[in-house]
Amino acid sequence: MTRLGHDRGLPLWAKIAMPLLMLLILGGGVAAWLLTGQTGPAGGGDYTLEVKSGDTLAAVAQELEDNEVIRSADALRYEMRRAGTDGSLKEGLYDLSGQMTVAEVAEALAAAPRIPTVKVAVPEGRRIKDLPAIFEKSGFDAAAIKEALNDPSLSEYAETNLEGFVFPATYEFKEGASAKEVVTEMAERMNQEFTPERVAQAKAEGLSVYDWVTLASMVQAEAANNEEMPIIAGVFLNRLRDGIALGSDPTVAYGLGKDLPELDRGAGDFTTDHDWNTYTRQGLPKTPINNPGEPALLSILDAQRKMDDGRDALYFLHAPDGKIYVNHTYDEHLRDNARYRSQ
Repeated sequence: MTRLGHDRGLPLWAKIAMPLLMLLILGGGVAAWLLTGQTGPAGGGDYTLEVKSGDTLAAVAQELEDNEVIRSADALRYEMRRAGTDGSLKEGLYDLSGQMTVAEVAEALAAAPRIPTVKVAVPEGRRIKDLPAIFEKSGFDAAAIKEALNDPSLSEYAETNLEGFVFPATYEFKEGASAKEVVTEMAERMNQEFTPERVAQAKAEGLSVYDWVTLASMVQAEAANNEEMPIIAGVFLNRLRDGIALGSDPTVAYGLGKDLPELDRGAGDFTTDHDWNTYTRQGLPKTPINNPGEPALLSILDAQRKMDDGRDALYFLHAPDGKIYVNHTYDEHLRDNARYRSQ
């Protein structure tokens, strides 16, 4: 009787609030109990979920249920709310499986996604004029790539365009990346080659970074393989020091807008004077003539400047047998030309 009298004395708000409080306390446990049979593997196969901008957890959970990755969209939403990760979805790809539990799916969705990428291989020694077609095959806008490659502001060291200053390598670019983002990444990768130690070595040879890249691009164009590069670099450095014209066919072709096999001596290609004709002018050509790789860049810093007999190497030639021959005098060079070219 006393207890009933005490209950009758409770305020109305307390009588209403107490049941609600009990429901709140028990709510989490009730929800977990109701979803107990929905948290195991759904039994489906592998599934790659793509989360796009604006996608909600509700929509994603329903997609996963529809594709038998999870048994219940509600179970996944509950699990992620319980773990405090319901707001962690990011744009990208999530590799999931119907063999995963809801907890495992929730954990995967809380982690960083896999970003879809496009792979592009940029070979060593290609000119910037060659690159738009390479990128177009991978789905990029060739005109936009060309425009970006002609923007010297994207590199710390470039001058008229980015010739010589995009690093040749195999890249994985984010799908949908702009031409400017793509070209900037290649230019920044080339900048990594210009370490303080290497720049100091080039300076010791009397070369600025721009000169170093220009000379490396010539070595890249002339060498049949990486092993030849230090030999050719040594010849060019010796000729620069001695004031002898470099006499490089690839520079002539570049200045005329031709590929090397298109050069025509009879048409006057080698006597036509221009800023890249290293037969008619001494010193380096006006700009790099392609985009050299790391072996070509390093060959300038570790050049083989001496012949086996200790004399300076001033001439080289490629013989039909695949070997490279170096000489100190022009007469020796002519002799070896006659000897090996006639074989």
